Amino acid sequence: MFQAWADPEHLVHWWGPKYFTNSVCEVDARERGTCRIVMRAPDGTEYPGRGVYREFVPPERLVFTNVAEDKDPLLDGLTTVTFENAGGKTKLTVETRAIGRVEIAEWMLDGMEAGWTQSLRRLAELLTARA
Repeated sequence: MFQAWADPEHLVHWWGPKYFTNSVCEVDARERGTCRIVMRAPDGTEYPGRGVYREFVPPERLVFTNVAEDKDPLLDGLTTVTFENAGGKTKLTVETRAIGRVEIAEWMLDGMEAGWTQSLRRLAELLTARA
């Protein structure tokens, strides 16, 4: 499960809401490493984002910044992901928070929970298909 978060070959297939694809998925998975992902909506609109890994502790924990941007940052976020062994399965906990930097970011923040939920469902489907 940890590898699905750290390897762009896996991440590209599940990151983002349902029906979104990722036209760019660049990941330097290490502490202080960077990532850049550009999500593409079904209508072709692209949503670029970037981040920096603050903590990278395989296979237990990831902490990374996530910045949605256009020409300037739209929102600044911080996400913590923990992985715990739970009887041969992995218990995944995702905690994220963000601050809007521009007025338009309000609708992004309103949709954040739904977007994460859809992403995590896509991750579960990917892992189930590969099991």
